[in-house]
Amino acid sequence: MLIAFSIFKYFPFGGIQRDFARMGQLCLERGHTVRVYCLLWDAPPVEGFEVVVVPVKAFSNHVRYARFADWVAQDLASRPVDLHMGMNKMPGLDAYFAGDSCFEDKVRTQRAWTYRLSSRYRLFAKFEQAVFSTHESTRILSISDAQNTLYQKYYNTADARFHPLPPGIHRDRIAPGNRAEIRAELRRELGISEHCQVMLFIGSGFVKKGLDRAIRGLYALPVKERKNTILLVLGADKPNRFVRLANSLGLGEQVRILGGRDDAPRFLFSADCFVLPAYDENTGGVIVEAMVARLPALVSANCGYASFVNQAKAGLVTEDPYDQVDFNNKLLEILTSPERSVWSENGRKFSEREDIYEMIPRAVEYLESFADEIASQKECSVS
Repeated sequence: MLIAFSIFKYFPFGGIQRDFARMGQLCLERGHTVRVYCLLWDAPPVEGFEVVVVPVKAFSNHVRYARFADWVAQDLASRPVDLHMGMNKMPGLDAYFAGDSCFEDKVRTQRAWTYRLSSRYRLFAKFEQAVFSTHESTRILSISDAQNTLYQKYYNTADARFHPLPPGIHRDRIAPGNRAEIRAELRRELGISEHCQVMLFIGSGFVKKGLDRAIRGLYALPVKERKNTILLVLGADKPNRFVRLANSLGLGEQVRILGGRDDAPRFLFSADCFVLPAYDENTGGVIVEAMVARLPALVSANCGYASFVNQAKAGLVTEDPYDQVDFNNKLLEILTSPERSVWSENGRKFSEREDIYEMIPRAVEYLESFADEIASQKECSVS
């Protein structure tokens, strides 16, 4: 089969980007041909991928996205494929990987009403409607029950159009037997004392994922704990505003923003807690990665995978709606509580019993079945 993926921007350290790359690679391994449409490809070439960097420009991103969708539609009309899979919402998709949260709900609950007067809102609302409206037939690969509920609230999307996927956690995140050695080696490499507490934040998109909240939580710790705690930040994003915030709070030496890294597991095995106080997070796969790495997690309740933390009793979840004082108190608890060893052990048990590793194989199986279904429909219409 010839399967086309559309993704606005590809770089190695985004969650949706990693899921796309793994899906595309497995498609190749199963004998399919992969074409990729994107506006930006910020990574080395992938052998076997036909990467089409769409040559459209505009002063604003949303206009570029509109032109991107039009260009892709024209190219697909002249060079058809068996299935068009979207990693971002846009018109003309046969299938969509629901890695983003519901745009309409964010607008209604997090924005002033005036935002709905903007051309940016109209474009993204149109793109979301093109996937979820009752008039559309796009098949939806779903990774969050909570988000499904929101989409159905706004669009009345039929249950049958949602095809559920489990989390797709790399097994290299499972805590190994030499975890203590890895911890000691990385801390020596970074010049961090074994007695120092390390908070770990992972996520590309520092604003959305609440890095400012994590920094403020560090500042709110009692003086003794604050002086003995370091916040390590992994992710591909612009750090300047967060460096300024840390400096303004006197935390310049204690907040280390290390950029995107290929060795995230080493950090998961070496920290003392994982934090993700997100403003908006569809799922948060890194939450489950922390759990299977036996790293106690403190996350905001609006993260789709916060439910796993509660289910496994592998950390703490903030109140909903979010309250910074509540996060500050829970941060102190997760760094000092004698329950830390229990949370860590519960993460290990969770990693052994739950279906959390098979997202990508199941997703590709869905894509194959969708393509077969579309081919059958075309044959019926011709006959």
